[in-house]
Amino acid sequence: MPDTKKLRNRIRSVQSTLHLTHAMQLVASSKIRKANAAMDTSGDHAAAFRAAMDTLAASDACADSAWMKPRAEGKTLLVVIAGDRGLAGGYNANVFRAMREWPDAEVVPLGKRACERYRPGDESARVLVEPYTAVQASQLAATLCKRFQAGELARVGVMYTKLVNMMSQVPEIRWLLPLEKPADAPQTQMIFEPGAAAILSAAVPAYVASVLTACVRESFASEVCARRNAMDSAGKNAREMIDDLQLQYNRARQGAITQEITEIVAGGSA
Repeated sequence: MPDTKKLRNRIRSVQSTLHLTHAMQLVASSKIRKANAAMDTSGDHAAAFRAAMDTLAASDACADSAWMKPRAEGKTLLVVIAGDRGLAGGYNANVFRAMREWPDAEVVPLGKRACERYRPGDESARVLVEPYTAVQASQLAATLCKRFQAGELARVGVMYTKLVNMMSQVPEIRWLLPLEKPADAPQTQMIFEPGAAAILSAAVPAYVASVLTACVRESFASEVCARRNAMDSAGKNAREMIDDLQLQYNRARQGAITQEITEIVAGGSA
């Protein structure tokens, strides 16, 4: 017969876990609207910047730009964006799993979990995602562009998590450098001063910074959505477990009472 005391303690333990998951679900839900608004704003900015860069890239004057030439030599660098916290389902694990396809890539981690994985023990390299600013993105973009210009890097990309919808978040790579000429870009008749190539060179660091900011914002929105979904599932599992344990407890208690009555009746008959 199950021990009723142990069952009571286990029910209390699961109830405590249920309170925790419910609180975390509420916190994640409260952050979703703000995170989505920030994602939309930075995404619109990056999209507008991309349209301008496509116009420049379509110009014949930029065809020979160093920013657009594919390179056979040099390293591939990936900015890997993960979360600052766990308990978000497979959010962090999915990013790290996708990175297995790039074992030789140099990694610049953003987010506490990414820094712990790729720069363990280096507190100075820890960069959090939630408070990440456009200024930080500009500083990182300037460093990446400088290294690309010096020929150290052949490709620069960012591994982030795309928010498909509230229930689905998918890690993917967005390549930043070298720039590519859009296949369907029409020939522009614009006149650029002081020149398309000069404007392109001046605009690339700002463009890279805008894309980095947009990817960080979208990754964070994906993280809070994933955490809310994970806590919702954990809460449902906890409630089911409590129901099962409560049923076991009631049966055990009923069995104990029946046994006591039987013993009393048997004693009275003797």
